[in-house]
Amino acid sequence: QVQLVESGGGLVQPGGSLRLSCAASGSIFKFKTMGWYRQTPGKQRELVASITSGGRTNYADSVKGRFTISRDNAKNTVYLQMNSLKFEDTAVYYCNMGNPPLYWGQGTQVTVSS
Repeated sequence: QVQLVESGGGLVQPGGSLRLSCAASGSIFKFKTMGWYRQTPGKQRELVASITSGGRTNYADSVKGRFTISRDNAKNTVYLQMNSLKFEDTAVYYCNMGNPPLYWGQGTQVTVSS
C-alpha cells in the first residue's frame, strides 16, 4: 500500500507563491505518473498538473505559465511550484499516483486571500 503525504499549503496573498510537496512511500514512485488535483466545495476534483515517469508534464490551461510540476525520484517526492497565485486557485490540493489515479493523499488547503 502506497501512502502519499502532502505538505506546503497555507494562506497567501494574490500574486504570491507556494510550493507544495508530496512524499510517497514504497518503491514504485519512480515508475509512476504523479499528479496534482484540486477541489473546491460543490465542484468536481480537477487535474492541475501531471508528470510521467519520464518527466513529461501536462497542465490545466488555467495554470499554464504559473505552476510548475517536478519530481525527485531519489526522494520519492513530487512538487508543485505555484506562482502568481489568484483568488480562484483557492482549493484543497491533492497529490495522486498512477494514470488513472490509484492512490491519493489527504489533501492540503491552499487559500489565496488579501
